[in-house]
Amino acid sequence: MTGPAAHGQLPPIDDAGIDPTELTDEDLIREMASLHRTRLDTLRHGSDASLANHLRRTAELETEYLTRHPGREVDPGRLRDGF
Repeated sequence: MTGPAAHGQLPPIDDAGIDPTELTDEDLIREMASLHRTRLDTLRHGSDASLANHLRRTAELETEYLTRHPGREVDPGRLRDGF
């Protein structure tokens, strides 16, 4: 990994958040977990802008995770017939 996150320093946060490519794996997981914890509250009580931002950021972080881990281990117990 290159960039500030590779040296233990995170780049400054703007309204869009830190570029997911700049996050370490640990930071990426932490950020995704935070978004997932706040998902229902944002959906039920956030403004339209807040919900749109939440959706955008979740997509950015999850896309970066899938880019880094394309062969992630899938738990057979989490599969339904035909999926």
